Amino acid sequence: MDVPLWLAVAAISYLGVKHVRPPWWLVALLLLGGYLVAHSFLGPVVASLVN
Repeated sequence: MDVPLWLAVAAISYLGVKHVRPPWWLVALLLLGGYLVAHSFLGPVVASLVN
């Protein structure tokens, strides 16, 4: 079975938010941090680790 990465991340994120109930500011901080890392010099390094 071949599941797209975005679908797996969305499902895990939904379950994590539903069961762990992190504060909204932590979710926003993690999303912003991920966006900033992806657009920095660390982006290619992270992409090579994921692939």
